[in-house]
Amino acid sequence: MQAGQLVQAKGHTYSAQTLLGGDTALAEEFLGGSFATVYLSPRDYHRVHMPVTGTLREMIYVPGRLFSVNQATANYVPGLFARNERLVCIFDTEHGPMAMVLVGAMIVAAIETVWSGQVTPLSGHPQRMQFGQPITLEKGAEMGRFKLGSTVVMCFANQVNFADIPPGAMVQMGQTLGK
Repeated sequence: MQAGQLVQAKGHTYSAQTLLGGDTALAEEFLGGSFATVYLSPRDYHRVHMPVTGTLREMIYVPGRLFSVNQATANYVPGLFARNERLVCIFDTEHGPMAMVLVGAMIVAAIETVWSGQVTPLSGHPQRMQFGQPITLEKGAEMGRFKLGSTVVMCFANQVNFADIPPGAMVQMGQTLGK
C-alpha cells in the first residue's frame, strides 16, 4: 500500500481511508502495509475464512452503491471497492492489525458474519459496532459469507509476502496466499 492508496485495476487506485469508512486514524494503521483483493464470482464458494488467527476489534458497516465487481467493472469504475456497500472487520492479530473488508455487489443479497448473522443497514451512514465479549477466530475459521458472490479486500498493517498468484487465477480454501 503506497501513500494510503490501493490498486483496484490497471490505472485505478482508491484510498484506504475511504475503503475503511472514512476513518483517518484507522487508515494510518495500514500505511506501508500490504493488501490483497479476492474476487468471488457467482460460481465460487461464498464463505470467507480467516487467513490468520485474530480477535475482532470492531465492525463498521459502510453504506454504498452496488456496482458489479467483476473485472470489466473494476477496469472502468474508479474507486469501485470504496464506493460499494461494505462491511469492514478490524482484527488484532499476531502480525498486527488486519482489515477484512467484505464488499457488496449488484446481485449480493446479503453479507453475514459468524458473530452477528446478517448485517442489515440501519441508516445511510457508516455504523461502528463493538461487541461485549472478545470474538477470536482461528486461522481457517469461517468469519463470514456472501449470499452469492462479491469481493474481499484484506489489508495488513505489516508487509506480507504474497504468493505470485496471477490476476483471475482460482484460489482454494487452505491455499497459501502469503507469508
